[in-house]
Amino acid sequence: MKKTKLIYWITTILFSGFMIFSAIPNIMLNAESKQFLTGYLGYPEYFIPFIGVAKLLGSLAILVPSFKKIKEWAYAGLAFDLIGAMYSVIKVGGIDPGMSIMLLVFAAGITSYLLNEKVNNLK
Repeated sequence: MKKTKLIYWITTILFSGFMIFSAIPNIMLNAESKQFLTGYLGYPEYFIPFIGVAKLLGSLAILVPSFKKIKEWAYAGLAFDLIGAMYSVIKVGGIDPGMSIMLLVFAAGITSYLLNEKVNNLK
């Protein structure tokens, strides 16, 4: 029981932390984020802050224990964001060994999601 909660919180904080730190440059519309998303991937500039705010709100939602229904939507949204990001990078530049980090983040998100239900049932 204690081990499950510990693994849940570690994976949740890692997943949420990665998503928050990737959201901040999007929200601030910094040059590197803008160049990667508009120049390399071809997304419109107005999309960048939108996706940043969505990632930030979703990440915060999965950290709050009382947001049970919102968490479901947040996990789904963050998963779609990661899947879309991986798909976009593969379509534009092919499979890159650096994408293994994205797979680790995705694995942390899936683990967090699956353990979320167990942690909620322990209470």
